[in-house]
Amino acid sequence: MKQKRVAAIHDISGVGKCSLTVALPILSVAGLECCPLPTAVLSNHTGGFKNFTFKDLTDEMLPIVKQWQNEEISFDAIYSGYLGSFKQVDILCEIIDTLKGENTMVLVDPVMGDHGALYKSFDKDFPRKMLSLCKKADVITPNITEACLMLGMEYKKPPYNKEYIETLLKGLTKICSGDIVLTGVCFDENRLGAAAVSKGEIFYCFGDKIDGIYHGTGDVFASVLSAALLKDCALKRAVEAAVSFTCMSIKNTKENYSELWYGVNFEEVLPKLPELLGGNYGR
Repeated sequence: MKQKRVAAIHDISGVGKCSLTVALPILSVAGLECCPLPTAVLSNHTGGFKNFTFKDLTDEMLPIVKQWQNEEISFDAIYSGYLGSFKQVDILCEIIDTLKGENTMVLVDPVMGDHGALYKSFDKDFPRKMLSLCKKADVITPNITEACLMLGMEYKKPPYNKEYIETLLKGLTKICSGDIVLTGVCFDENRLGAAAVSKGEIFYCFGDKIDGIYHGTGDVFASVLSAALLKDCALKRAVEAAVSFTCMSIKNTKENYSELWYGVNFEEVLPKLPELLGGNYGR
């Protein structure tokens, strides 16, 4: 049996739980080979700390992929997260064209904003640029803010109603012809989760809403979703696994740790991931 291989294209922070330091362990525990392609190296993530160092690796991305080509390395999935510039979006589009095989899944998490606002590091035209990447994806995982930014729609504060969420989903289907998973969906103060559309069918999945702001939860969600899809879970089951694991990680952090801004303590619940995905690998 051939082990499935994922090209994970994200930045990496030495301290703080997000991006590659989340994707690599989650994909590995799921029994997948995670091949990191770092877009930048940071001393620590950018939320909660006093400052950070940053080393841009844009110029290294294509040479790394060229060497993978020289070694005739193939990938079952390409999974991208935070991209820091217009140039990196263009490069990733080129990488997808280069590495994508007939059965390669492309999952794009269009990380660029939250709570109704574009991240300060991005130009106002960046959401339009992200559209070009999402068009190449088989699965996209925007949050509510990112969906609104790409669609040019008004952001509304939660709780939402179904009409608003399904308008966003239908709008996103005009951007990405694949599956859409919209995160940060809630219809009341007690439940939080995701809405998804696949081949015209819309469904929802919720978990308990836990107070607090937790960095890296989007990366946890998208990494579990990627793993579940590569373990041949149907989209609905994959979304359920991603919501469940993310909720478990948040709950564990809330109950046992005080530094909520540091990132969720997902490591302690990693042993439960194989069961969520329907297997006993990784134990």
